[in-house]
Amino acid sequence: MRQIHLDTVRAALALENFDSLAAQRQMAPQPRSLRRSPKQPGQSRQAGVLTLLFPAATGLSLVLIRRAENPHDIHSRQIGLPGGAQEPGETPVQTALRETREELGIHHTIDLLGTLTPLYIPPSDFEVHPVVGYVDIHPRWKPDTSEVAGVLECPLAWLLDDNHKVFEDWDWHGDTLHVPWYNVHGHQVWGATAIILSEFEQRVRCVLDQHANPV
Repeated sequence: MRQIHLDTVRAALALENFDSLAAQRQMAPQPRSLRRSPKQPGQSRQAGVLTLLFPAATGLSLVLIRRAENPHDIHSRQIGLPGGAQEPGETPVQTALRETREELGIHHTIDLLGTLTPLYIPPSDFEVHPVVGYVDIHPRWKPDTSEVAGVLECPLAWLLDDNHKVFEDWDWHGDTLHVPWYNVHGHQVWGATAIILSEFEQRVRCVLDQHANPV
């Protein structure tokens, strides 16, 4: 499995003139809008999520959560990144860090590495701001069981392994939806989470390719 180092991640997040929209589309269900229509009334709600990296035996890894069952949450039972709705007075980064600490019960210092491109989620009318952070030890997860039903650790290198990607046509409320998803330990990581991870993946690929083929 390909090893990815923290310096590679930092360089990936700092890339200039990177086509984030094209990167997001690679793992986006089709048809799907990635941006809110300017004709839509009002303003979207704001949220922050965290791609939290940490060292593991398999190399640099990230954490995903399986959300607890909640009849009032359209994302109930799905696999996602820790995070949630922004509270008054918060920045997206503060939201992502607070929600991660609450959901996973960790108290380690989180080093902020950078951010990814905000993403619009049509069903809930949320604009999600993805943040990337790092802790220098393997955390001991203490999930809040009212919000989190399970914790998944995913080696970062898995995102670059096409054997862990699946492309299917789903029947979605009577329509056909072409759905790409990451297979993480048999779990389907799709939708907004897959779109966010796709941009992250393509940024890392870009840096690795630059190192492999220097000008």
